[in-house]
Amino acid sequence: MSSRDLPSFLLMQNPIQDYDWGSHDALTALFGIPNPTGKPQAELWMGAHPNGCSEVTLAGRVQKLSVVIDAAPAAALGEATRARFGSLPFLFKVLCAEKALSIQVHPSKAQAEAGFAREEAAGIDPKASNRNYKDPNHKPELVFALTPYQAMNGFRAIPAILALFERIKLASIADLVAALATNQNESGLQHFFHQLLILTGARKEAALAALLAYATDHQDEETFALITSLAAQYPGDVGLFSPLLLNVVTLKPGQAMFLDACTPHAYVRGTGLEIMANSDNVLRAGLTPKYIDVAELLDCTRCQPKPDNQILLAPRCEGMTGNTVQHFDVPVPDFTFSVYPAGEHALTTASAEILFAIDGTVTLKQGGETLRLEKGQSAFVPAATGHYQLLAEGRVARAGNRCQDVPPAQVSITA
Repeated sequence: MSSRDLPSFLLMQNPIQDYDWGSHDALTALFGIPNPTGKPQAELWMGAHPNGCSEVTLAGRVQKLSVVIDAAPAAALGEATRARFGSLPFLFKVLCAEKALSIQVHPSKAQAEAGFAREEAAGIDPKASNRNYKDPNHKPELVFALTPYQAMNGFRAIPAILALFERIKLASIADLVAALATNQNESGLQHFFHQLLILTGARKEAALAALLAYATDHQDEETFALITSLAAQYPGDVGLFSPLLLNVVTLKPGQAMFLDACTPHAYVRGTGLEIMANSDNVLRAGLTPKYIDVAELLDCTRCQPKPDNQILLAPRCEGMTGNTVQHFDVPVPDFTFSVYPAGEHALTTASAEILFAIDGTVTLKQGGETLRLEKGQSAFVPAATGHYQLLAEGRVARAGNRCQDVPPAQVSITA
């Protein structure tokens, strides 16, 4: 297949993952997407991931997007992307959390490559519960809030962690708190985190009971209200300490966060757009009944505080006030993410793109070709499309990738 055989735009049919933490009505309320089975709809996937590949109609046949890309990789991806990544390097999602996701860390690229090779050599089944590495890729992520979106992202400053634990006075782990107070550095935080993860028996039960008693009496504070909410979802889980360890943030609609490799985080509740490198590697640290490999987790966790001014990702704005395009720059080449306002925009593909209609009808035009998207629909735009017109009645999210290395993103807190 050549660029001549690919249309400029392909309407996508996207799978929905029904994980138990998902929302029963968010996709319906925001985009009119039905939920005939009544199952929790957690994630709508847009991309070519083997665990949930979008479909498109080409030459009168419904085909997986991955098959279309593989048939004409240079035309679909662009030659530079094909040479560097070999496949679509990002996965784009709508994520709808009604319950909290597990606290998790994603490995760096080098860690993922080494871990995947090690588990492959050991013959561990890819679907085994104790499998850490599903692929040899890293999984940096960006989330853009569509509704108020509560999450945890990176360690708090060590003095702030100590202040919370000393305030609660958990007698059964007082020695651990004292050790952290003596060693307020990366090594001390790693030791403290490790010891909390491996708490068992009466010591763990006493610490959690005291934590919940204190939290119940301080429901006017976000951190403690979150702890009691998590306790109802994951009773007896060591992850209930996580709001004391990690920065708790609620994104306003339109705000975004970047989550880099080796950073502990968790999504708590809300609906947002999420884009990530095309990977399924997750190392869990709590709020889950699933397998936790503490040693591997610690090897892949950067036990350094995340400053307040690096939690939210401020957009780089382009255009006039009231008609501003927002580019959310990230320090990885695997994906790019921008939000376009209502209006007419002249665009040029530099790589394969996915466009998602956030809150209005979208019309795409190139030469004699036209595709109309309703709110909640998406289109795959091959790299060979080149110049095209975007006419939007509401906001449109645009996902793509870079092929060259990029400098670290400039991040700052936003109002």
